[in-house]
Amino acid sequence: MGYARKVGWVTAGLVIGAGACYCIYRLTRGRKQSKEKMAEGGSGDVDDSGDCSGARYNDWSDDDDDSNESKSIVWYPPWARIGTEAGTRARARARARATRARRAVQKRASPNSDDTVLSPQELQKVLCLVEMSEKPYILEAALIALGNNAAYAFNRDIIRDLGGLPIVAKILNTRDPIVKEKALIVLNNLSVNTENQRRLKIYMNQVCDDTITSRLNSSVQLAGLRLLTNMTVTNEYQHMLANSISDFFRLFSAGNEETKLQVLKLLLNLAENPAMTRELLRAQVPSSLGSLFNKKENKEVILKLLVILENVNDNFKWEENESTQIQFGEGSLFFFLKEFQVCADKVLGIESHHDFLVKVKVGKFMAKLTEHMFPKSQE
Repeated sequence: MGYARKVGWVTAGLVIGAGACYCIYRLTRGRKQSKEKMAEGGSGDVDDSGDCSGARYNDWSDDDDDSNESKSIVWYPPWARIGTEAGTRARARARARATRARRAVQKRASPNSDDTVLSPQELQKVLCLVEMSEKPYILEAALIALGNNAAYAFNRDIIRDLGGLPIVAKILNTRDPIVKEKALIVLNNLSVNTENQRRLKIYMNQVCDDTITSRLNSSVQLAGLRLLTNMTVTNEYQHMLANSISDFFRLFSAGNEETKLQVLKLLLNLAENPAMTRELLRAQVPSSLGSLFNKKENKEVILKLLVILENVNDNFKWEENESTQIQFGEGSLFFFLKEFQVCADKVLGIESHHDFLVKVKVGKFMAKLTEHMFPKSQE
């Protein structure tokens, strides 16, 4: 009886292991190249499906680079030891099963597309896998599948109706940076939908804190910035980030070029809202912010920063708020604008090797800033 029981347990283990192998492999093959492109400005309207139509800066995540497309998870049985003849044969059989599973998935996919779109029933199973599993590699595979499918507008509603938002948001508490990044990517793709935004707002403070405290320039930090950028496409939830604007300026000053550009997209969304003007002017900015206008800085970074400063300048009524200017402390963006002439002189100086377009933009902004700050001197 003891021998028969052991054989039964081994057989059951093989069946469960094979099923898990196929399930994980099925998920990892669900790569989706996002159909939407990053929107660079717009009216902030909502389309008929309830999705944001591309106001300001939207970031839809394509999830990964092409290197993930060729990666598959192959489950090897316990006896498939490396270096033994029996183990070599067992590993070969496992790879053959994975190949057959891949071909089966490709056969089920659309003949005109390499994408794998999961049905509502399959999405429910994936969500259950995310909710129940504690294995990082299973969570990663399941979240990749969800992120790929969340890039489709119709799937955003389905995932929400299946209760997927809190299930994925719960993964934000994990310490695994890879799993956390995948969860942020899923939420980023889901946040394009206005109803999803309304339900995701309760996680904004957590995402904001995690983004600011994450390792500088890390994938988790960039994924968090993209999610916050999507959540601030409309004006409705921007006030929730008011106390973190100084931290965003710090990230902008210290980060690499990719981080700088992502922070600028977020700040530009805030700068286009007149209600956020005071919060932006009150924010503390690093003393190194002015050095960004040197000739070594990326042209795109300088131009986007100028757009933000110009929006803030246009939205703030300098003459009407002259009596309240005392509320802005030293080191704030308000004082940076008052002393912007120093930065402008460096850019417009004869020794400057700046791009001609940058010089023109700085000159126009300086003239407008002077006109707004000292209107009486123009008479």
